[in-house]
Amino acid sequence: MNTYHYDLHIHSCLSPCGDNDMTPNNLVQMALLSGCDVIALTDHNTCRNAPAAMEAGARNGLLVIPGMELCTAEEAHVVCLFETLEGALEFDHYIYENMPHVKNRPEIFGEQRLLDGEDAPVGEEENLLLVSSFVGVDQVVGLAAQYGGVAFPAHVDRDSFSVIASLGAIPAEAGFTAAEVTRDCDLASFTQLHPELGGLPIFRDSDSHYLETLAGEPWELPLPELSIQAVLDAVRGRN
Repeated sequence: MNTYHYDLHIHSCLSPCGDNDMTPNNLVQMALLSGCDVIALTDHNTCRNAPAAMEAGARNGLLVIPGMELCTAEEAHVVCLFETLEGALEFDHYIYENMPHVKNRPEIFGEQRLLDGEDAPVGEEENLLLVSSFVGVDQVVGLAAQYGGVAFPAHVDRDSFSVIASLGAIPAEAGFTAAEVTRDCDLASFTQLHPELGGLPIFRDSDSHYLETLAGEPWELPLPELSIQAVLDAVRGRN
C-alpha cells in the first residue's frame, strides 16, 4: 500500500453557491498546490463540469474523479463517485429527469456556469441545481451502482443537509459503506454519539466552494495504486 493525498468533495462554478473562480483549471491547480494526488468534482445535482475538470487534471498530472453531491428527497446530501465519465453523465441525466425544474435566479442563487477544459464558457444551466431530487436516501447506493458508482453520506456531522440531521441516524438499510465528516470534526466524540459509524471508512473532505478553502493540508488515503477504481474500492471498504 502507498499513501496518497485526497479531497473527494469539491464544487466548481457550476454549483450556484460555488465561486466563479472555481473553474476546472483553477481548482485543479489549487489542489496540486495543496498536495493532492486525487480529487473528485462533486457539484450539486450535476456532473456536467466533470469532463472539463478531468481534462484539466489529465493535462496537469492530477487524478480527477467524476462525481456529484446529490440532494435526496429528504434534503440530505450524498456524495456519489463514478468509475467512468460515461457512467457519471448517465447518472446526471437520470437525476436531471428526477428533480424539480425551477428556473435559476442568478442574482439570488448565483450563476451556474458550464466550462470547457480551457475554462472557456460553453453555457449556463437554466434550472436551479439547489433543489431536492426525488431519490430517497435508501435508493442512492443501489442507483449509483447501476452506473458504476459508489455513494457515501456527506458531512454527517453538520446540523443541516446531512443524513443524520435529516433522519436522526444513518439507516442500515441505506447500505452505505463509508461516510464523510467535515474538516474540523472531533471524530472520536462524534462516533461515540453515532455508533452506526463504527467500522465504516471515514473520509474528511473540504467541500470547497472557494479556492481558499481548497488550500490546506490534504488528507491521506492508503491505496494499492492511484486509480479511480482503487478509490472507489476504498469507499466500498475493500482496501
